[in-house]
Amino acid sequence: MRMTRYGWMLVVLLGLSACSGPAVKPATDRIDWDEWGVPHISAASAERAFFADGWAQMSAHANTLLQLYGVSRGRAAEYWGADYLESDRLVHTLGHPRQAQRMWVEQDPELKRLLAAFAAGINAWAQAHPNDLNSDNQAVLPVRPQDVNFHSLFVVNTRFIAGRELGLARRWTEKGSNAIAISPERSANGHAMLVQNPHLPWGGEFLWFEKHIMIPGHNLYGVNLVGLPGLAIGFNEALGWTHTNNTIDNADLYELTLEDGGYRFGDEILEFEQFTDVLKVRQDDGSMAEEALTVRRSVHGPVLRSEKEQALALRLVGTDRYNSLLQWWRMATATDFDAFEGALRMAQIPFWNVMYADREGNIYYLFNGLVPERSKGGWNFWQQPLDGSDPELLWTRVHPFEDLPHLLNPATGWLQNANDPPWTSTIPPKLDPGDYPAYMAPRGMEFRPQRAAQMILADDSISFDELVSIKHDTRMALADRLLDDLAAAVDAHGDELARDAMRVLEAWDRRASDGSRGAVLFLQWALGALRSGQDWFAVSWDDQQPMSTPDGIADPPAAAERLSAAAQILLDRFGRLDISWGEFNRARIGGHDYPANGAIGQLGVFRVAAAQPGDGTTQTVAGGDSWVAVVEFGKQVRARVLLSYGNSSRAGSPHHGDQLKLFSEQELRDAWLSEAQLRGHVERSEVRSGEQFLEPGAH
Repeated sequence: MRMTRYGWMLVVLLGLSACSGPAVKPATDRIDWDEWGVPHISAASAERAFFADGWAQMSAHANTLLQLYGVSRGRAAEYWGADYLESDRLVHTLGHPRQAQRMWVEQDPELKRLLAAFAAGINAWAQAHPNDLNSDNQAVLPVRPQDVNFHSLFVVNTRFIAGRELGLARRWTEKGSNAIAISPERSANGHAMLVQNPHLPWGGEFLWFEKHIMIPGHNLYGVNLVGLPGLAIGFNEALGWTHTNNTIDNADLYELTLEDGGYRFGDEILEFEQFTDVLKVRQDDGSMAEEALTVRRSVHGPVLRSEKEQALALRLVGTDRYNSLLQWWRMATATDFDAFEGALRMAQIPFWNVMYADREGNIYYLFNGLVPERSKGGWNFWQQPLDGSDPELLWTRVHPFEDLPHLLNPATGWLQNANDPPWTSTIPPKLDPGDYPAYMAPRGMEFRPQRAAQMILADDSISFDELVSIKHDTRMALADRLLDDLAAAVDAHGDELARDAMRVLEAWDRRASDGSRGAVLFLQWALGALRSGQDWFAVSWDDQQPMSTPDGIADPPAAAERLSAAAQILLDRFGRLDISWGEFNRARIGGHDYPANGAIGQLGVFRVAAAQPGDGTTQTVAGGDSWVAVVEFGKQVRARVLLSYGNSSRAGSPHHGDQLKLFSEQELRDAWLSEAQLRGHVERSEVRSGEQFLEPGAH
């Protein structure tokens, strides 16, 4: 038999992935890049795989990665000017430089070795390809292992744990995710299945990097954020997991009362811990200015801002957890549920639900994270700034793993999370909020998780292809709930324009698909209602009726008036009311431009695609569905995947936006996990030679 162009060695390297059990030790380290720009890394050890991971990430995202690290270090203004000064101030105010160094000292030796290898791979690529780096990014080099800690802290603390408290959540186009796990009893093929579907903005620190990692004994596939090694969401031949943002409160703001140069805490006046960092700021002429930043810390945490008599301090969980990246690696390399749960019990990851499925047929949900043990109060009490002078409100411990809501193999045969609280992870509910502290999570089930549960409940034997269809569903649950009430409101109170608009909505398929005519009009009406700031439902959500509430329109005359106003906006912009969703909603990256389906999650669309306004007649998807994987755990794992925006941000790369057409067409691609599957799909190969990877025959 004639070998393919990537040679006989790949048979040895990838033979491990066609079977379970111990893998063959590869003869040398290798990266085979497939036709979608995905690196298939074969390495003799985890450390050598992490080196290759660093090399591969630079190959696809070099300038992006260095810019992210510059920001995470808190030195971006030094490299690129005053536009980054506010970000640098935040990094230093939160104490990340000191915490990153403390992490490096305290981290598990195994993780230190892995991070050092990853950083070495980054530096090796930069040394081998200096002409591919923007000149103003060269200053970030060399990358140190501690930079991975910097970046992890920046992303986790500022974008997730304290995104709301810092006011940075407003930058998110669409935050959240979808996750589904189906048990063998509920699946048509008798195998457990898993949907991985994080929703993040399509750029910056939120970019995913897709990779396949093969080391002796392990065949791993999935994604992590650019700049972070290993897998944060992934699967192997035995199991898989995904994350969704959970309704967890693990950061609090405290209002401090300032007195005598300190702050009141109970009956005492405490002094601030204080230090000064010097920030460098590059000027337009290339010279360097300096700014002295004095940072004050209270017992609650760093002071974010001060006035004459008050200050605001931020308290975060996880400042004593140094090994989250190691926990993810152990999750990725687990081979059964017990080992996976053992990794979860490390309790190093401070945020994110976990959804899990495996080839033994187990499905599992965990309200994962570090939840403070609080002295009193319910959910709402802890959502506002707290009295920093009250020692009773200062939490110092977090709940142990055993206290967190979780479900293993519920009798319903399915689990879902679409950023709803844990209580509605399956229907009928199996978790009772009364069994947990009132501050653990709020109550409620928005329209997107209701739509997920509705689709699953409608099919008691779900096939793999049906699960793919569920993932791509664009039906607006909000429209299903309210259109009859809106029609009644228009009949009773609407003007002629509202009646014309209602006729368009009644003919609409209630979807946000390419050809859906009425979706743009409904979006405009719903946005008007959302922006009104009023409670626009006649019946509020009821945990006794989680799938049929909220319901009804509280103010029918106002609803009819808003529909008329929405119709007028469409007439002014488009000259008609029935513009199709695909004309208005576009997917654009580089030179690619396609009709986009999906919509914002508030409309109850499971296929989330959040957009930014364009020229008034179009909008462009900028967040939502990013990584998508539907995985079946049979005798051999089967997976179909998509990284909507492509696996490279490098200028001129063919893989920047090359998957956007599949996104537009609601298609997924096969994940190639074995030599047989990969054969014929390799664009280029690199083999490790010393401290770099070279294409075979190169010197």
